[in-house]
Amino acid sequence: MGWEDELFALFDDLEDQASALHATERDAEVADRSRAEYRQVSLAGRLMATVGTTATVGVVGIGPVTGTVERVAAGWLLVAARKHDWVINADAVTTVEGASVRSVPEVAWSPLTRLGLGSALRRISEAGERCVLHLRDGSRHEGDLRRVGSDFCELSTGEERRTVLVAFTALAAAQSRA
Repeated sequence: MGWEDELFALFDDLEDQASALHATERDAEVADRSRAEYRQVSLAGRLMATVGTTATVGVVGIGPVTGTVERVAAGWLLVAARKHDWVINADAVTTVEGASVRSVPEVAWSPLTRLGLGSALRRISEAGERCVLHLRDGSRHEGDLRRVGSDFCELSTGEERRTVLVAFTALAAAQSRA
């Protein structure tokens, strides 16, 4: 092998090393950008992609609720579990098992998803269904939802028709009794 062949072999080797170094740097940059982009993904976005599938949602004061995620909106989600529907306050969600690996960005959501927790509770009230309000402290109140304010709901309980006001901040979930 002549000196020219050795020189070209050296250049080839240096070029291979430079390519490998560039590929390593590029892989690190792609991984870093991927992590940075994932910071934009919200739990609600993952839940939105889970609509129509079965998941187990951990809820403060209740524990796991397993069922089909029917709807996700601003601050709440609807889970159909066996004979009961659950309107779950999103702030009370602790864990989700079985969620989609995908996410739906907020810009792709329907305008109906802007309806807040009060809207979901008003639907229960208008239907006249009995329900159980589960609070974050583990207590519960069963009765008829009468009215829903901006940050609380009014429940009529028991035979004596006692009225209980429940702040949304204390509410973990509303469970249908139908």
